[in-house]
Amino acid sequence: MKYDVIIVGAGIVGLATGLKLLERKPGLKLLILDKENEVAMHQTGHNSGVIHSGIYYKPGSLKAENCLRGYKMLIDFCDRNNIKYDLCGKVIVATNEKELPLLDNIFKRGVENKLEGIKKISAEEVHKIEPHVNCIAGIWVPQTGIINYKDVSNKYAEIIIESGGEIQLDREVISISNKDIISVETNNGSYECSRLINCKGLYSDKVTKMTRPDINLKIIPFRGEYYKISSEKQYLVKNLIYPVPDPEFPFLGVHFTRMIGGGIEAGPNAVLAFKREGYKKTDFSLSDTMDTLAFPGFRKIAMKYWKTGMGEMYRSFSKAAFTKALQKLLPEITENDLVPGGSGVRAQACDVNGNLLDDFMIAEAGNVINVCNAPSPAATSSLSIGDTIAEMVVGKLPPSPLKGE
Repeated sequence: MKYDVIIVGAGIVGLATGLKLLERKPGLKLLILDKENEVAMHQTGHNSGVIHSGIYYKPGSLKAENCLRGYKMLIDFCDRNNIKYDLCGKVIVATNEKELPLLDNIFKRGVENKLEGIKKISAEEVHKIEPHVNCIAGIWVPQTGIINYKDVSNKYAEIIIESGGEIQLDREVISISNKDIISVETNNGSYECSRLINCKGLYSDKVTKMTRPDINLKIIPFRGEYYKISSEKQYLVKNLIYPVPDPEFPFLGVHFTRMIGGGIEAGPNAVLAFKREGYKKTDFSLSDTMDTLAFPGFRKIAMKYWKTGMGEMYRSFSKAAFTKALQKLLPEITENDLVPGGSGVRAQACDVNGNLLDDFMIAEAGNVINVCNAPSPAATSSLSIGDTIAEMVVGKLPPSPLKGE
């Protein structure tokens, strides 16, 4: 079982990478491996389905460059393949005077990232878009949309197979030996390849260490929990309502999102998950928990953000506290209007010094490429990230800004 390229991980980034490799090099002998029995089972299949505009990201960063390019590529792909989406736009709102400078900074980033049509709006103008929101000012972002990324991933997979690529599921990677040829051992067979790409998301650090034992990164899993708004109160939200995020914390804060399949989600919070795929509060893995707690970088994060973390954990167990956080944006919402929703787990890379990596990170070493950090907006950016990695593998185009560490 010899292949030109093996991709470990059949989430949206791994699938997009496979798709772009086959576009650039038809006839490539490509294999995608995943331990689940379906594609897009974890981060991709549990996110809120937002098409991100790129307004938040530092100009020139990998997130900004790939989100802006990936956005256009995603919309074009959906148009060509009849995948449903809605560019409904969103408002980002300031609820007090202290948030106004932060709101201005977000707007400046949007302008620097060349987003067309974004504009600062007054509270009165916000209320014409979202009548029930509490705010003193806002930003209108027309590019933001909603979609089902599982549908997108399934279409990627379909085209990969039609193009001659292989996707083998129920294959958990146990070890990788990187000598003259790369050998990949799974629980259900062994494989060889010339190039390997690690797109393993929540387990990307573990797969990276199979060929880069020196790398000082750890994936810290953060669970984001959602409520759904009862059907009687869905009129309170027209489309998407976001707060001004805390610039010191790499999460956007609780917000309201209309879903492409119907309904309104409220959330998420951001709590430490005690299992890498821990979607429920009761999910626990001793090995995953000890792996997190033993990492020096996590202990430094805990010291820095303990108060924020305790607040997030309290909201996780207190519906009243969660409701209070939502009422900052939507005062009319009550506990009775909220029913339990889904949850997702974000794979957040952390370095040994206690820094939560804010930008995408892809590390290339010889014939192995590791996607070490690809949180949101990776789904929106997937085709751009995939195309960048395909450039690195095929080697026909100039180096990408993603290349390196």
